[in-house]
Amino acid sequence: MTDTLFYDGQCPLCAKEMARLEQIKGAGLVLQDIHALDSDALPASKEQLLKVLHLEREGEMITGIDANIAAWEHTRFGALWRILRWPLVKPIARAAYNGWASRRYKRLYS
Repeated sequence: MTDTLFYDGQCPLCAKEMARLEQIKGAGLVLQDIHALDSDALPASKEQLLKVLHLEREGEMITGIDANIAAWEHTRFGALWRILRWPLVKPIARAAYNGWASRRYKRLYS
């Protein structure tokens, strides 16, 4: 199974995280800069993809913090990231990610 993570390569923090992920990920994860693809090759609108991370797994899309966790599960640090799925942590992690992603998108594209 190969997962594809679609990310914003023009976002400095995103690009830095993806560079680190590229160094330590396994063969089952492909990192794809949204800006390097033609619009018709994108699995969703460019705007949607830029707003939050999207990970394609077996034809289904995982988005937001869940996409980030799924991507990091392709590394030796995956177990640490799963903590963000714990029932008491998940709502806080999701709210923090969504708030950050919204501010990032507005700063870069509005």
